[in-house]
Amino acid sequence: MDIFQISDSILHGFNKITTLDAHTEGEPLRIITSGFPEIKGKTILEKRQYVTKYLDWYRKVLMFEPRGHADMYGAIITEPVTPDADFGVLFLHNEGYSSMCGHAILAIVKVACQTGAIKLNNEPRIVKIDAPAGLVVAKAQRNIANEILVSFENVLSWPEALDCSVYVEGIGDVKYDIGFGGAYYAFVDADEYGISCEANNVAQLIDAGRKIKQAVMASRTLDHPVEHDLSFLYGTIFTSKKVSHEDYHSKHVCVFADGEVDRSPTGTGVSARIALLYEKGSVALNEKITIESIVGGKMNVSALSESIFYGKKCITPEVSGRSYITGQHQFLVDKEDIFQNGFLVR
Repeated sequence: MDIFQISDSILHGFNKITTLDAHTEGEPLRIITSGFPEIKGKTILEKRQYVTKYLDWYRKVLMFEPRGHADMYGAIITEPVTPDADFGVLFLHNEGYSSMCGHAILAIVKVACQTGAIKLNNEPRIVKIDAPAGLVVAKAQRNIANEILVSFENVLSWPEALDCSVYVEGIGDVKYDIGFGGAYYAFVDADEYGISCEANNVAQLIDAGRKIKQAVMASRTLDHPVEHDLSFLYGTIFTSKKVSHEDYHSKHVCVFADGEVDRSPTGTGVSARIALLYEKGSVALNEKITIESIVGGKMNVSALSESIFYGKKCITPEVSGRSYITGQHQFLVDKEDIFQNGFLVR
């Protein structure tokens, strides 16, 4: 009905932001396509600092209710900041701006190929992306069914700490490892503590994940060898051997930021996990494993090569997963709206 059409005269009084939405293995991604101001900074980390200081309102509008939700995730595409990169990216979530996001990389490259922003013919296409954690190299190609498949080589990943323990209120002594895959995660064996990694147990997973993260942060300092801005614990990843298919290696449930739950196995998380498994001798170089998510999504990951980075024994992970477009939106913010900054209710 015409009565529901918004005229240009009415739109003039609104802030307008357009997005293209997608998901990777169930985890949402809201890609901002217009309406975002210029982002200043010579490096991606400088751009992230600028957005955090001056433009955080846009994150709240798009991530928070009533336009988003507590588990929404987003991305801002920027100009490249290194000579070889095709473009840069900043990642948004309910708490702020993450340093790396694998599911976002997979979705952005797939969507860019579908929309023609990246030209993909019959040969594989290499796409280089400046992320806060470093340069990420993605590959897009078509299979015999003409479907677009995307994978990426992540930043160097390593085991930060093995066989640690911390007391967590309400749980007791908790054993954990810490791995870096573009962000730092504490890995906990959920089966050992009787914690179900099924979707119907998400409340307990969030509560336990938050408590473990806080306890680890209080007991240990993390120092990235190059960038101070990356020196923080991003989340807790619960691992489980209770999977839905015998060919799957394990299940991941990642609780990150402010109690946000990743619907995918977590691209940076599987990168850190393969580094831990390789260090423990559980996987070999180029041995691909499949990790399941809380909603049944899956990612494949392998360690391509070994190297040394500032004295740390590292691997280069390769990660793949499936992404799909879910919507195209024009979000409007009425300048008289009492909830312009959004809110979160879990």
